[in-house]
Amino acid sequence: MAPKQMYGRCSVLGCESKKLSTFVAPSSESLRNQWVHFVFAGNAPTRLPKCVFVCAKHFTDDCFFNLGQYRAGFAEHLKIKPGSIPTLLASATNRGQANTSTDYIQLHPSRDVACQTDHMESLKTHTVGTQLSFRTLRTHIKSEGVQATVFCKDFGVGTSNADPLCLSSTPVKKPSKRPRVDLEEELEANPLEGSSLVEASKGPDSTYDPSDSITALLDSTLKSEDSSTATHNGKKYMVYESCIMELFNSQPILGSTPAGNLHLSAAVYLSGASFLKIEKVFKAMKLQLFRYETFRRHAKSFIEPAVIHQWKVLNDLNLQRLSQEEMVILGGDMRADSPGHSAKYGSYTMMDLHTNTIVDIQLVQSNEVGGSAHMEKEGLKRSLALLESRGVHLDCIVTDRHPQVQKFLRDRNITHYYDVWHFAKGISKKLLAISMQKDCEKLKKWMKSINNHIYWTAAGSTSGPERIAKWTSILNHVRDVHVHEDPLYPKCEHAIRQTSDRSKWLQAATPTFSKLEKLLTDKRALKDVAKLSPHHQTSSLEAFHAVILRFAPKNVVFPFIGKLCRLYLAAMHSNHNVDRPQAETKEGVPMNKISFAKARKGECRSKPQKIQQTFGYVDDIMDVIFEEVFPNPTPYTEALLEIPVPEPLTAQYEKPDKEAVISSLVSRFKRGDV
Repeated sequence: MAPKQMYGRCSVLGCESKKLSTFVAPSSESLRNQWVHFVFAGNAPTRLPKCVFVCAKHFTDDCFFNLGQYRAGFAEHLKIKPGSIPTLLASATNRGQANTSTDYIQLHPSRDVACQTDHMESLKTHTVGTQLSFRTLRTHIKSEGVQATVFCKDFGVGTSNADPLCLSSTPVKKPSKRPRVDLEEELEANPLEGSSLVEASKGPDSTYDPSDSITALLDSTLKSEDSSTATHNGKKYMVYESCIMELFNSQPILGSTPAGNLHLSAAVYLSGASFLKIEKVFKAMKLQLFRYETFRRHAKSFIEPAVIHQWKVLNDLNLQRLSQEEMVILGGDMRADSPGHSAKYGSYTMMDLHTNTIVDIQLVQSNEVGGSAHMEKEGLKRSLALLESRGVHLDCIVTDRHPQVQKFLRDRNITHYYDVWHFAKGISKKLLAISMQKDCEKLKKWMKSINNHIYWTAAGSTSGPERIAKWTSILNHVRDVHVHEDPLYPKCEHAIRQTSDRSKWLQAATPTFSKLEKLLTDKRALKDVAKLSPHHQTSSLEAFHAVILRFAPKNVVFPFIGKLCRLYLAAMHSNHNVDRPQAETKEGVPMNKISFAKARKGECRSKPQKIQQTFGYVDDIMDVIFEEVFPNPTPYTEALLEIPVPEPLTAQYEKPDKEAVISSLVSRFKRGDV
């Protein structure tokens, strides 16, 4: 029968080790005599001890079943072969187990447990702690048929030895399964009493060592939790698998910062989530979490510098690629953080319309330019300056019809086209208003055709005058006239079909036709039609604005750097997933999805279904945070500090006395007597 793996102090003379893997002499008399002869160096006492313990380092390598697995970390304990005899003295090779000085984990009085809380962020000493309650650490009594080990580590925090919470190193006989239940019930009733198998009233055994026991629990939450606490009300902690064997330490420590705390902060930030909402989720689960101030410290010190660094690295590659191209067509548009003229931030995005990748984002604060109405022009100006400095030569740029943008690009002699969707949207709104007037209901039947005519005019024309000629031909078409006066477009290209429903055609002298003609031949409308983009549109840019909402919602106020970093994250997410192919079934059939767009008024459309999004850019930023920024944050924070941050909007006002403001507050319902 193989020797049992048990716990206790090594009995070999001169060996002071207290090992986690300790073996008791087998019951076989001959083998036991050999053990005793080795332990006592041939001078065995007359009365032999009941148990003779020998630690693993006194056995040769061939005495163990799983030495290779144990050294590789795939086995928790060594398994000894039956009939193995200890032959090595204290100078023998260590089996990879900890020696006396490192066998037990010591918690110092100045250090709290490593968890996702704020206690230990600023401490310098490195120790290992636990987030588990005492019941997790107490003795696990196994049946005779189980070959496993249960170990106890020292959690002493000072000289106090009151209420020892660790098993005595004295070996005791294992009880049967029935007493085991009784023992556990007793310990659960009194978690701070009877922690040793030897009753407290009997005092410690003669081999008792104060360093072998837990003298106190540092975390008050561990003391307060008992068996009466409901499962869902108990506090939870995140635990790293790599630290399970280090007495259930919840997180590795980087300097004085728990790695899990920083990892959680980075995960929340990089995924575009809100820390305050995550905090509510944790509170609902009673899961412990550090404070918002810790999250902001992580963001400023490590996360935001890493995001800015990674964006610059990736964007440099995009700009270098664009500088080598001859026909660069960009789309530009601004997104304000609130409607109207009260926006604080305006983010101007420049997109390469050949590849739909974001090549630049400029964040403008309204007080930098004298008001939110001027933010779009300033954002475009900064983007063009960056592109020119990097050697990017524009063929043309596609934007909306912002008047300041039109004038700026005209003065710079840059070919400027208007996005068709923006123009069609404006025309459609005006057509809808006309169709709702009296005697103009017939125009509703033509709204979709006129909208399609806008896109056809832009895509099928090579010059501005040709676009105007095709655009005005719709006024003849709605009257069932398909020959036109303009030589640039003399007749309709569609086949002439006879129709039996003459009621759909408009008449020249009617109010409906007069209003339609006035709208379509407006001087500004004709000017805009001549500059409609013939090739690329900014629909992908508008879709990117929806991506920004995931990282920087409009109903959340961010500081300037925080807003900029979230814009960069949105851009990296968009660029990382821009070329996703269409998903296919197992049989290779392309997949589509049906959508009911709100703007389509119930019209059903089919759209290609792309494969799932990926988040490889998050992994890359995580690597930058933990491998580059955290070890040496100085160069990264210096790069962040070089970004010009405008002063707050309230800086132009004198801050009043708080008490005066409070005292001047009068409710309109409590004005007093008049």
